[in-house]
Amino acid sequence: MSDWLSPLSGAERSRRADEWAIESVGISGLTLMEAAAGGLADYVDRYIPEGVIAIVCGTGNNGGDGYAAARLLRSSGREVSVLQAGDPERLSDDARAQLNMLRGAQPIPFEPALLDGASVVVDALLGTGFSGKPRGPIAKAIKAIAGCSLPVVAVDVPSGVDASTGEILGDAVTAQMTVTFNSDKPGLHINPGREHAGAVRVVDIGIPAGAPLDEATVGLIIDEPLIALLPRRGAHSNKFTSGHLYVAAGSRGLTGASVLASTAAMRAGAGYVTVGVPASQQPVVASHLVEEMQIALADEGGHHCRKGASQLLDAVDVREGVVLLGPGLGPSKGARAFARELAANVKAPLVIDADGLNAFAGDLEALRARKLPTVLTPHEGELARLLDCSTEKVRERRLRQVRAAAKAAKATVILKGVDTLICSASGLVAVSPGASAGLATAGTGDVLGGVVGALLARGADPFIAAAAAVRLHARAAGLAAERLGTEGMVASDVVAALPLAWA
Repeated sequence: MSDWLSPLSGAERSRRADEWAIESVGISGLTLMEAAAGGLADYVDRYIPEGVIAIVCGTGNNGGDGYAAARLLRSSGREVSVLQAGDPERLSDDARAQLNMLRGAQPIPFEPALLDGASVVVDALLGTGFSGKPRGPIAKAIKAIAGCSLPVVAVDVPSGVDASTGEILGDAVTAQMTVTFNSDKPGLHINPGREHAGAVRVVDIGIPAGAPLDEATVGLIIDEPLIALLPRRGAHSNKFTSGHLYVAAGSRGLTGASVLASTAAMRAGAGYVTVGVPASQQPVVASHLVEEMQIALADEGGHHCRKGASQLLDAVDVREGVVLLGPGLGPSKGARAFARELAANVKAPLVIDADGLNAFAGDLEALRARKLPTVLTPHEGELARLLDCSTEKVRERRLRQVRAAAKAAKATVILKGVDTLICSASGLVAVSPGASAGLATAGTGDVLGGVVGALLARGADPFIAAAAAVRLHARAAGLAAERLGTEGMVASDVVAALPLAWA
């Protein structure tokens, strides 16, 4: 998987890499700091080429990076104001060494008014080792920087953001650019931290290859290598070797979800799609589908019921495939019984989306007994219901909550969002680099479910299928937005662009 994941370093891995470089390779901490400061100074100088640079330094090595960058910027002719937050008696050894090398005007204690007249603020308060809630003078400085109207460049990570998780427990700096060192950080790509990081730039500070990795590596998805891993059609392929997907979906008033999911699966490369809908709704669905087969299942007032699950189970026993459960299923008691019966007994890989997920609200452990792969595709509200917690708790701790869900269900979980997270049952997490705003429209989640199901049906590993589906979905949305603009896009535009997203 390393071929398509660019490693992200949480706080522990960053600390271990620094220690390894210093203790095993023999590179001094000051040498690493000089390299970091050089890259930081270069980005600041290029980003804001004129005016006063206000560098606000904390007491740790992040502050040391700030002092070193101030010296380098002054030596290049820039006017730099160095402001000190926190107790100067508590400076780290390397930070004190950098302060002692600083020439020109010495640091002065931070006050918000001292930012007046600056063209840019450099946030060198807290680094990757920080977690929790900022306090004291550091918290005061963070609040002032967060409230100023100046552009901000953050050093390694915006102060107040947990570099390992993206969590924010108090005030946090919002940067337009974050210059981070040696390797990228999860918290710069996972919300809420992502929204505070701005453009992320990574500076090589000279730590050679071979630094130790932590066990739960988080990876950033890279487009081309990942898509290249997917199974492809060949000269001897047929509709069944290209993958068979059953779509258990639809209900009265929600037939469109079944249409979007099934057509998306075909456009994502499934060779054969069979759609199981309530019998009374089958004529409606059939009027919109050409390539897909349909099964009319037992019906209670236009909704699925437990008896229909038995019919679909029989069909899967006759002709194997992957099952997508949930788009447009509806909230009825019968639909919930249908979903639970199907999930418990189907002998096939299973993707659960939308109302299929809601059938397991507060009861993720019911899925642990499944023997074949399971992929869940919740947004924040659905994940909150699955975990029986508030949506706010999920929003504040996305990485932690997606891992909790994957562990509880023993499944791959896709937590949707601009920073979509894909988590395996073992806790390995990939992060999407983002997608078009055109996805902010009804039905695009159904499209993603269809793409996940199609790739799983084609034989991809569940984690790779989930991650690749997120990238294909985002690519298709980007292509549709280029042609149509984001404001008028609808989910079917994303479906139409899926074949081009493979290119």
